[in-house]
Amino acid sequence: MLRIGVMVSGGGTNLQAILDHIEKGQLPDCQVVTVVSSKPGVYALERAQKHNIPSCVISRKDFETMEEYDEAVLSHLKKHDVQLVVLAGFLSLLGERVIAAYKNAIINVHPSLIPSFCGKGFYGLTPHRKALEYGVRLTGATVHFVDSEYDSGPIILQKAVEVMDDDTPESLQRRVMEQAEWILLPQAIRLFAQGRLRVEGRRVAILGETIRRKEVE
Repeated sequence: MLRIGVMVSGGGTNLQAILDHIEKGQLPDCQVVTVVSSKPGVYALERAQKHNIPSCVISRKDFETMEEYDEAVLSHLKKHDVQLVVLAGFLSLLGERVIAAYKNAIINVHPSLIPSFCGKGFYGLTPHRKALEYGVRLTGATVHFVDSEYDSGPIILQKAVEVMDDDTPESLQRRVMEQAEWILLPQAIRLFAQGRLRVEGRRVAILGETIRRKEVE
């Protein structure tokens, strides 16, 4: 059984996508064992409660140093024997100790086709607003391993989403979630659980059968 810790900062729609896939039997031998929020009062914590998943709030601002914050996060993850950390709309930067302890075992979903519209400050509606400002015809989502910089780790999966002429940042955000994020994140978790991901420098090799687009649509 793969023990998953999900870290959130908001409503938890990607958390819900993971839970839905588990309940439908689409993520066999996977279990979300804890949810960690970077701030109190977010709806993701209610989602965890509804599914009887232990949750807590660990906020960076409550610690004087990054080292103390790292220790609190790491201690909680180890307490719950977490094997895979999933950042699902998590807006804080993890420190070196956590990243080292979970090397190639922390994944993040980002609402753009990295390296476009990513990095510090590119969260929420910002990637979608920038995509519309630049007039791109395709945007999408990326799932990648996490390193010490924002949105810079090796890419696992990407999926493109068409930008419509009448899109707003809100409508584009919703479509990217529905057509890409909620599909790619469970897919990446399944590949990890199956032991099919191997990091080779900047590249992530997917072992076994080649994944075609139809498998993630």
